[in-house]
Amino acid sequence: MAPQIMKRSTAAVAPPEVMKALREMRAAVIRQSENVGEKFAEVARKIHYDEAPARSIRGQASMAEAVELREEGIEVMPLPTLPEDQN
Repeated sequence: MAPQIMKRSTAAVAPPEVMKALREMRAAVIRQSENVGEKFAEVARKIHYDEAPARSIRGQASMAEAVELREEGIEVMPLPTLPEDQN
C-alpha cells in the first residue's frame, strides 16, 4: 500500500497573527503581480532570459517545472495555502 500524504491546514498550526500576516502577504502578491496561469514556467523563463518585459508574475507550475526553474537560477516560491482555499 502506498503511503498517504496528509496536508495540514496552515490554520491548524499557526497563531491568528501569523494567519493575518500570511493573508496580507498573499493579497499583496496577488495585487502586485500578473496572473499568467498555466504558462508560468514559460513566462518566467522568458523574463529571466530577457525575452519578455520584467514584471512580477504568478500562476501554476508543476513540482518538476518549479525544480527546473530553480536549477536555471529562476527563483520561485509557492503562495501559502489558506483554510479558505480548501472550500
